[in-house]
Amino acid sequence: MQTYNYHFTTSLHDIDAAGVLFFAHLYRHAHDAYEAFMSDIGFSLDKVIRENILLPLIHSEADFLQPIRHGDRICIRLQIKKIGNSSFSVIYHFTGNQDQQLASALTTHVYLDRNDHESKTLPDSLRDELSKYLAAE
Repeated sequence: MQTYNYHFTTSLHDIDAAGVLFFAHLYRHAHDAYEAFMSDIGFSLDKVIRENILLPLIHSEADFLQPIRHGDRICIRLQIKKIGNSSFSVIYHFTGNQDQQLASALTTHVYLDRNDHESKTLPDSLRDELSKYLAAE
């Protein structure tokens, strides 16, 4: 089981009036990690979209455990939680200094054909790459 690591530093524009990460920005950073991950495993989203394949979200959730503040250096540890016939779920663990867990998010994507918007079976090549990052239950 591999973990994909994505790093970012919390910017001023990420912070709300209370001085912590605005909740919606957690998803933006999770998506940035997802986009980098997909590119690194050979399924860059621009290429996938050009091939008339869609991977829209059908579910998302997040837990905020500790405040994330301006200037915090964050590591998102991304793994695949589940692979179904036509969908997969991605878990994102946001960690700070000394691997302190700050937040987590989960997104589930379904594989659709752009022409008919019907769900399709995940291609074996995508399934194989995702499987390398499958989290232990």
